[in-house]
Amino acid sequence: MLRLFKQYYPVRNALFVVGEGLFIFISVILASWLLIGPNFVLEEQTLILKTFLIASICQLCLYYNDLYDLKVTDSYQELIIRLLQALGTSAILLAIVYFIFPVCIIGRGVFFVSICFIVAFIVLWRMGYTHVLNHGFFNKKIILLGSGALAQNIIKEINENKDCGYQVAAIVDSVKDGKTFPLMALSTLCLRGYEELCSHAKEMNIDKIVVAIEERRAGFPTKQLLQCRVDGIDVIEGTSFYEMLTGKLIVEKINPSWLIFSDGFRKSWIRKTVKRTGDLLLSTVMLFFLSPILLLVAILIKMDSKGPIFFSQERVGEDRKPYMVHKFRSMVQDAEKKSGPVWAQSNDSRVTRVGKFIRKWRIDEFPQLLNVIKGEMSFVGPRPERDFFVKELETAIPYYGERFSVKPGVTGWAQVSYPYGASVEDAKEKLNYDLFYIKNMTIFMDLMVIMRTVKTVLFGEGAR
Repeated sequence: MLRLFKQYYPVRNALFVVGEGLFIFISVILASWLLIGPNFVLEEQTLILKTFLIASICQLCLYYNDLYDLKVTDSYQELIIRLLQALGTSAILLAIVYFIFPVCIIGRGVFFVSICFIVAFIVLWRMGYTHVLNHGFFNKKIILLGSGALAQNIIKEINENKDCGYQVAAIVDSVKDGKTFPLMALSTLCLRGYEELCSHAKEMNIDKIVVAIEERRAGFPTKQLLQCRVDGIDVIEGTSFYEMLTGKLIVEKINPSWLIFSDGFRKSWIRKTVKRTGDLLLSTVMLFFLSPILLLVAILIKMDSKGPIFFSQERVGEDRKPYMVHKFRSMVQDAEKKSGPVWAQSNDSRVTRVGKFIRKWRIDEFPQLLNVIKGEMSFVGPRPERDFFVKELETAIPYYGERFSVKPGVTGWAQVSYPYGASVEDAKEKLNYDLFYIKNMTIFMDLMVIMRTVKTVLFGEGAR
């Protein structure tokens, strides 16, 4: 398993992405060979750099067209459509690059000829990868101890994500536990009792034992797990495995001792300084280049409906300090005068015509860059909430108050990982992601969140 941005990915997934990039690279070389001739390919000294530029732009467009989300590209028809869309976008981006930097051009028509090779190679490559996933080749086999809610959540995630790299080979639970086992594949062994745990693990060539036993007072297989660990079998706590698998926590299943002793929650002055410097640079640059758009939006808001251009509201910040958050006004003036504080709903009648547009493209959030410059917010962090809802959510959701240990963000791990929420259950699910971010935040994870935010904005997803 590879650890990237505090999450673990199977080595085969990395090889899949690298292999696809290599095929794009080869496609461009072949097209150059056919159109310009072998001498050009052998003698052109900058060919590698020019080809790498094309391959990088193509893979970036593949990512932004969800071609690395196997749940989206679950049919070859969808794969071909999205692949052609991605390559079309690549052609536009390359045309812009070539117009600004003509020296980057390889040769006339090379990219369009290489598209034929790229489509053929990628489709064949993905057919082979799908075959590997469907047959579970190179999956790590695990034994799952327990059959409660945590165990079932783990099973659900593994079943729904064929590329997670794991296969539940057996579920083991205590004899005294009368609960039925969750539904599993026919190849999954279901056992009662822990006495033969080590012998079963060796016979089945188990890579990892995941301990998801929720009730431990009735008996815990300490001796058996210790023997497995000494014998070289990895043993991991269920909550930690779920975190590693999904990029989130389960607030209802974690206990204070797990949070206390688990890795993470590092907040050194170096990290704070780097994060603050990045916030200032990014916010200042964005405000400078987006100022014409922001001015146009301000004019349209004023023309569209009565009321101020900006909407300011008190939110709870780091260490529970209140501050005023600023947004472009997207609702009618005094929207909550009659209803009081309420969550925004889908197709909310209070949203203006301009408001619908700026919400879809997240333009209403841009004035919060001023909050970032003032130091009240960070570019990446948990979304700020109003005190009215904070009091409600803290009584309903465990660990909700831990969100205030960091600055709230314009965007965040929860925002790019979960759709817009307007209920206590949604807030609970978002907290699962927020706690993961707070526990594991680094500058590299912030960059990943920003990349995914760009994707969300470009496709207008998740807004209300």
